[in-house]
Amino acid sequence: MMLSTALIALDSTILATAVPSIVKDVGGFAAFPWLFSVYLLAQAVTVPVYGKLADLFGRKPIMLAGIGLFLLGSILCSLAWSMGALIAFRVIQGLGAGAIAPMTMTIAGDIYTTEERAKAQGYIASMWGVASVVGPTLGGVFSEYTSWRWIFLVNVPLCLIAAAMVARNFRERVERSAPTIDYTGAALLTGGLTLLILALLEGGELWSWGSPASLASFGIGIGLLAGFIAVERTAREPVLPLWVFRRRLLVSSGIGSAAIGAVVLGLTSYIPTYVQEVLGSGPLVAGFALATLSIGWPIAASQSGRIYLRVGFRVCALIGTSIALVGSLLLLLLDEHTPVLQVAATCLLIGVGMGLTNSPTLIAAQSSVGWHERGVVTANNLFMRSMGSAVGIAVFGAIANGVLGDGDRTPEKLTDAVQHIVVVIVGLSVLLLLAAAALPRTSPEPVTTQ
Repeated sequence: MMLSTALIALDSTILATAVPSIVKDVGGFAAFPWLFSVYLLAQAVTVPVYGKLADLFGRKPIMLAGIGLFLLGSILCSLAWSMGALIAFRVIQGLGAGAIAPMTMTIAGDIYTTEERAKAQGYIASMWGVASVVGPTLGGVFSEYTSWRWIFLVNVPLCLIAAAMVARNFRERVERSAPTIDYTGAALLTGGLTLLILALLEGGELWSWGSPASLASFGIGIGLLAGFIAVERTAREPVLPLWVFRRRLLVSSGIGSAAIGAVVLGLTSYIPTYVQEVLGSGPLVAGFALATLSIGWPIAASQSGRIYLRVGFRVCALIGTSIALVGSLLLLLLDEHTPVLQVAATCLLIGVGMGLTNSPTLIAAQSSVGWHERGVVTANNLFMRSMGSAVGIAVFGAIANGVLGDGDRTPEKLTDAVQHIVVVIVGLSVLLLLAAAALPRTSPEPVTTQ
């Protein structure tokens, strides 16, 4: 599971430093942001569908299919002859990542006890911390000393090893039947989410807010999602059961996951820029300042089991959200003269808070359902985090553009923009605290009635 997570984690960070080399080779500078957008989009919109399929057919075939798609996408990306082709092949990679991400967490929920799960999921989450440090460095090395195509070719042996390990070592018992697949619901959900997230990702970038394209994307997306809700009310095997949005625990953990996604996105997008352009540090130092967030998270997550087993999921989450809120408030102290170590320490504090919040709330949600519902619940939690990230991109981008105006990137203006963004991050941290407070006081018991 760690190796499989490393695949998608590395691919989220390794490409950033290789963009100049890619553009130099295949052109298409104006379109390169789509390399990141389509990957995130394809991954996000398919997560709920994969979660349901895993509950119907088992985790193993979905996991292996995801690795296979990611392998195919990686090979095709390495052969890309133009920016358009590379973007198209990144969609295939995203489709594979959409299966891998929820399956690793779902499988951990299946094979580990509640006592063991925090440590196991902490180890899995640590791959994102490793990727945040190793990915950009590895991408730079490949671009400078070999070819950017090796960024994708390096995935080939990793995919083969991961698939072999899953095929050989993971065994599950699945009740074989002839389940009814909700094709209509899946199509409406995927189409609606695609248009909605696309509008959020590209608003202010590809098209301006309020433009006909933006309004059409929003309107049609919302219309398709409304049709999806109507279909799911009568579907025999709904792809995303509506009871997920009626249970207090699942709603609270979903809102918390969305807030976490937005906070992390805001920090990863603007802290490196602030450290480099305001504090005058280099890319390596800026990467270090942000890496402490990814380092503190898995360390705290791996130890959270000891806390929630003693005081419960709710209290553990409240401790984590309180720490994250303190860290967010400390971000308000950032100015043109803040030491980089202070920035790093603040990010570390927020990472610790997130680690003590994200794992317990996800594990509590998983523990409240049985095997046949765990895939949907896990996928929904991860999807809410993706939605939080997408909304965060739109909101933070609009704030930064509004403050910077005509592109004034002086240290004073950039600091002002970051401070405005930090105010929103503080608000999100308060929302995260409220979501933790809304968790049930008692430990969750599996609910089988829908």
